[in-house]
Amino acid sequence: MQITDVRVRKVAKEGKMKAVVSITIDDEFVVHDIKVIEGEKGMFIAMPSRKSTDGEYRDIAHPINSDTRDRIQTIILEKYEQAMAEDVEAAM
Repeated sequence: MQITDVRVRKVAKEGKMKAVVSITIDDEFVVHDIKVIEGEKGMFIAMPSRKSTDGEYRDIAHPINSDTRDRIQTIILEKYEQAMAEDVEAAM
């Protein structure tokens, strides 16, 4: 599995959610609404989720193992940092 595209949409309002990301896998499958969140221990991703009838949020799509989650998170956070750096350069 290869992440072949990452699209970062920065969130304009203040808060813990910093961006919403879409990834393309193997140029064939897209996952939308992955959130980049700033937590107490640093940045992390949250997979797309839906609120169930009992009020709990459940992931709609997610990696099956931690190695895959780590790989996806690393790629997304690298792209997010690049997008932030480009914004800083453009503002100068």
